[in-house]
Amino acid sequence: MSDKLPQAVEQLLDATNAGNIDAFLDGFTADGIVDDWGREFSGRAAIRGWSDGEFLGKQVTLAVDDAANDGVETTVHAQVGGNGFNGPSTFVFTSAGDKISRMTIRA
Repeated sequence: MSDKLPQAVEQLLDATNAGNIDAFLDGFTADGIVDDWGREFSGRAAIRGWSDGEFLGKQVTLAVDDAANDGVETTVHAQVGGNGFNGPSTFVFTSAGDKISRMTIRA
């Protein structure tokens, strides 16, 4: 899998599966955005609030089924587990250097 995933994406996935909120937040640019089904959360404080209530705060895990990278965007199909939504989901990560500028979540 690591041959398909940029380091910034791997960092976010690893931080998610470890439940490490600081590492998760550190993976985003300062103006990073999480787009969760059209609801956007921009910046560290907003992403933390979203994550505490709906992502890492729900002990989410992501088991990657497939991934594709076009150089800027990485699309990851994963099985979501945890104490919230469970099932298949698609994550699109937009890279900005060694960070993620946008994480989009869809079915």
